[in-house]
Amino acid sequence: MKTTSRKFYTLLLLSLVSIAILIFACGEDNPTEPEVQPPQIPPVSTFLMDFDDFTTGKSMTSPADNAPHNITLSQDNWGWAALNVGIWNIIITVGLAVPAAAFVESFAHQPQQQSGGAWLWSYDFTVEEDTYTAELYGSIDTDGTYWEMYISKQEHYEDFLWYTGEADLFLTEGTWTLNKDPDYPIPFVGIVWHCNVQDSTADIKYTNIVPGGPENGGYIFYGTTTDTLYDAFYDIYNKGYENHTDIEWDLTTKDGRVKDEHHFGDEQWHCWDGDLQDIECP
Repeated sequence: MKTTSRKFYTLLLLSLVSIAILIFACGEDNPTEPEVQPPQIPPVSTFLMDFDDFTTGKSMTSPADNAPHNITLSQDNWGWAALNVGIWNIIITVGLAVPAAAFVESFAHQPQQQSGGAWLWSYDFTVEEDTYTAELYGSIDTDGTYWEMYISKQEHYEDFLWYTGEADLFLTEGTWTLNKDPDYPIPFVGIVWHCNVQDSTADIKYTNIVPGGPENGGYIFYGTTTDTLYDAFYDIYNKGYENHTDIEWDLTTKDGRVKDEHHFGDEQWHCWDGDLQDIECP
C-alpha cells in the first residue's frame, strides 16, 4: 500500500514538473526579455534655430497700433541686428527647405526596425507642391544615437544622403552635418547643439563648412541663458570681414542691444527698447 502511494505521488510530481517546463518553453512572452524601443529623435530645436524675434511677432509689429514697422533711422540698432539674423534665416529656411521639412515631418510617423537593428522612419512630405520621400535611419548603442536622412524626388534623384547626425543618450548635446543639395553634394552647414533641462537653457550653432569657400568658418550662434538682463543672444561671425555681430535681448520685453565694430565704428553696445526704437544703453 505504501509502495502504491509513493508511486502515485512520484508520478504526480513528475507531471507537475513537466507541465511547468512546457508552459515556460512555449509561453509567448518572457517577462525577463527587455522591450526593444527605437531611439528618440532629437527635438526640432536641435535642427532649426529660432529666428522669430527678428522676423515676426512683436519684433515686427508695433504694440500700440499693431501696424508693421519699417526699419528707419530710429531703428538702426534693431534693424542692423535683424538684417544679420535675416541673412542666416534665408540660408536655412530657403537653402535647406527640403531637409528641414523632412526633419519636422519625421515626428508624425512611427519607425520600423530593420534586420540589421537600425530603425527606419519612411514617409512622403511636400515642399512648395513638390512631393519627396524621406527615409530616416536611426540606430542606438551605449554611447548614443546616430542618424542618416536619405531623400528622394521622383525622376530627379534617389536616396540622396542629405544629412547625418549623432546625439548622446540623454539628448543633452549632439551634431548634424548637412550637404548642400543633390546637384552639389558637398558639405554645407555643420550644426552643434546643447540642451540643459535643469535650467531650461539651450544653444545651437550653424557653421559654414563649404570646402574652400570664402565664408568657410563663418557662423551664427544662438542661445538662451538665465541672465536677468538679457536672456537670449546671437553671436554672428562674418568670415569675409573677420567681424563679429553680437546681439543680446530680452525674450519677454524684446528690448536689446547690438555690438558690431565694422558697422558702428566702435566697440560699444547700441540699444533699442521694447518698441524697437533706438535708445541710450542703460
